[in-house]
Amino acid sequence: MKDILQEIVDYKRKEVEELRSTVPLPAGEGVGVRLSLREALLQSETGIIAEFKRRSPSKGWIKEDGRADIIPLAYQQNGAAALSILTDEQYFGGCDDFIRMAKRSGVTLPVLYKNFVIDEAQLYAAALCGASAVLLIAACLTKERCKVLMDKAHELGMEVLLEMHDERELEYAELEPDLCGINNRNLGSFVTDVENSFRLAELLPKDAVKVSESGISNPDTVKALREAGFRGFLIGENFMKTTAPGEALKEFISRL
Repeated sequence: MKDILQEIVDYKRKEVEELRSTVPLPAGEGVGVRLSLREALLQSETGIIAEFKRRSPSKGWIKEDGRADIIPLAYQQNGAAALSILTDEQYFGGCDDFIRMAKRSGVTLPVLYKNFVIDEAQLYAAALCGASAVLLIAACLTKERCKVLMDKAHELGMEVLLEMHDERELEYAELEPDLCGINNRNLGSFVTDVENSFRLAELLPKDAVKVSESGISNPDTVKALREAGFRGFLIGENFMKTTAPGEALKEFISRL
């Protein structure tokens, strides 16, 4: 089976070469007061990070006509603690402008810039479109490279959700990111198993703000994950596959 993550990262390297010539933001610019994803989750009763995700490599188009000026705001109006917006175009049908569109529509919640970040230029792009936090994926980066990108994100005023998937990657938590994510989806095969979060939760630092990502479709799972120490729950496909994602979120929360 072809490793999907490696394919994505290889393509991302080509993208970054083009991006470097189009994002002329000097170091230190773009810093401003940004909403805290970490604080939003700590203060929320639900902890749901509702995701705007139009397609995926494993499922194809989930909602090809999904609009960034409608769905993220509907998430906000129906109880989301924060938002995640896919900005990868090639594999997920996203773009940076989706964050700008969401903000112009009235979104005031913290927004996670969801992409496969491997270069500082992508962090500048995230800062320019107004993201509150960026996703860094351990499987895409050496620990040293992850530290460099995390420091740069902080310099630009953004928090970092550091995503790990297995025991080998848990050492990245030593970098003390703002939030520690456990991805229930294997990014090589795209097989999903929520038990991954339960298995790894107790191995993370006790004071880490833990986020469970992918494969969450049942409110009872959220309740169990919260008991296991998680404060954030990233849910996208479960809502995006419905006719009205905002209403689907509202119904989900009513069952919590």
